[in-house]
Amino acid sequence: MMRLLALLATLVFTHAAWAAGPVEVDRIVAVVNSDVVTRSDLRLKVEQISRQLTRQGTPLPADDVLERQVLERLIMEKLQIQLANETSLRVDDLALDRALGRIADNNKLSMTEFRQALEKDGITWDRFREEIRTEMLLSRLREREVESRIVVSDAEVSNFLAHPENTQSQEEFNLAHILLRAPEGATPEQLARLRARAEDVAARVARGEPFDKLAASYSDAPDALSGGNLGWRSAERLPGLFADAVTRMKPGETSPILRSAAGFHIVRLIDRRGGGDALGATQVQQTHARHILIKTSEVVSDGDARRRLLDLRERIVQGGASFAELARAHSADLSASKGGDLGWIYPGDTVPEFEQAMDALKPGEISQPVQSPFGWHLIQVEERRVQDVSDERKRNAARNALRERKLDEAYQDWLRQLRDRAYVDIRLEDK
Repeated sequence: MMRLLALLATLVFTHAAWAAGPVEVDRIVAVVNSDVVTRSDLRLKVEQISRQLTRQGTPLPADDVLERQVLERLIMEKLQIQLANETSLRVDDLALDRALGRIADNNKLSMTEFRQALEKDGITWDRFREEIRTEMLLSRLREREVESRIVVSDAEVSNFLAHPENTQSQEEFNLAHILLRAPEGATPEQLARLRARAEDVAARVARGEPFDKLAASYSDAPDALSGGNLGWRSAERLPGLFADAVTRMKPGETSPILRSAAGFHIVRLIDRRGGGDALGATQVQQTHARHILIKTSEVVSDGDARRRLLDLRERIVQGGASFAELARAHSADLSASKGGDLGWIYPGDTVPEFEQAMDALKPGEISQPVQSPFGWHLIQVEERRVQDVSDERKRNAARNALRERKLDEAYQDWLRQLRDRAYVDIRLEDK
């Protein structure tokens, strides 16, 4: 009798649910090899990236365009995670806990308070942990699969130093770009369609549509959703294709369509600055400096990082606190264990934003908070000296410049091969 009643109850419930119509709980929007991307995964990522674009002031693309861009990012993330898992690359819990601990410390919170703050903002602790683990994993994968395999030969270094334009200019360029990636082994028909698409985007740029919005809508580069911005770079740190184009451009101008092995590029020169002596100099000024780095994240905004550094600066300037001790306690950089000491720095050793702020300081002075691609810095200059630049130093600088130039191209090529070898079935339009 009890079994019969249970069966009847089930039938009644099933009939009621059927009568009310289907209710979608979740569905698959993409199959990536043996893994899937669900509608809920996509929705959460779209909301997160929309908030980031709004904070950056980047115009949001149309909803369907943004959704497809974010889906492609999730697909690429899945592919990289799969490769990491297949090759036994891991981020263990100890390394992850240390990273989370640094984030909590940077926010002046205990781990309990940090978790509570996340949950108050609607971010579950488990999800946040896995997002940080994924960021660390992808960084290690790129280092192993791309950066560690870049080789710069002695002949390339000698050839680089033999050209005066590579050694006598410190001019820097602030760029943004749009990449329309070509599949590996693309047919002439595929390239023709891709070229036509690039021409359409270039025409829209010429008509005055916001470049950053078009990059977020159409670019296949990893930086697409940040408006395609590459930041300030010297010519030797740019891919050769870009360097050849931008040295002839004025700020505000856009390149013609450029063709590389990765696909078709459109480059916008936002600004240019500097000039003068570089690797060709026989003597250069070195700076001995310290810094405190606060990294930004989903829970540490630019404003939060800047306010924390202003507070630390006040403690040093007005309260007599030790810069080195505060660096040990608060900096997220590897130099924290040395009190933030960076040693003697040559021109070009640091990112342009950091170097420009450091060069403006007198020995003993402490900067205001400075933003760079790595986060926010507080910089203290200890002393300066002028040193001869040896041939070995010149060659090392040239080798580093060539590595930088090759890195972007190699990374783009690696991503393209990874995508082309994968089985991907997009079901965004399925009902």
